[in-house]
Amino acid sequence: MPTDAKEKSSQLTRGFEPYKETEGEEYMSEAMRAHFTNILNRWKMELMQEVDRTVHHMQDEAANFPDPADRASQEEEFSLELRTRDRERKLIKKIDETLQLIEDNEYGWCESCGVEIGIRRLEARPTATLCIDCKTLAEIKEKQIGS
Repeated sequence: MPTDAKEKSSQLTRGFEPYKETEGEEYMSEAMRAHFTNILNRWKMELMQEVDRTVHHMQDEAANFPDPADRASQEEEFSLELRTRDRERKLIKKIDETLQLIEDNEYGWCESCGVEIGIRRLEARPTATLCIDCKTLAEIKEKQIGS
């Protein structure tokens, strides 16, 4: 069973209609780029709302507990929240970089080999910069180096 954080994260990119290509449509046409721009902007907006909620939660819930155990629990909770928000901040930066790629008409092609990444892969991971083959190779190399 997924944790709340994983469930919330997976829900961020849900709620969009999968892109339906028309016959003869060129890869990364204007309509496709608009589709991914919409997905990325919605995702970014939801992440920004989470940041705002965290700030308000920490302001509202901050208390100086006399019991050290209660204080430690609250500090741990805040620490976990801040770590999550830091990861989301990095994701927002990656979303902004991806939106720039769309604007520059460079989105959708593997930065390693230059082939089409594919619409379904991009819908699953809109910030992907590698095709599935190059990503698989990169992960294998990472495992070999990390071992």
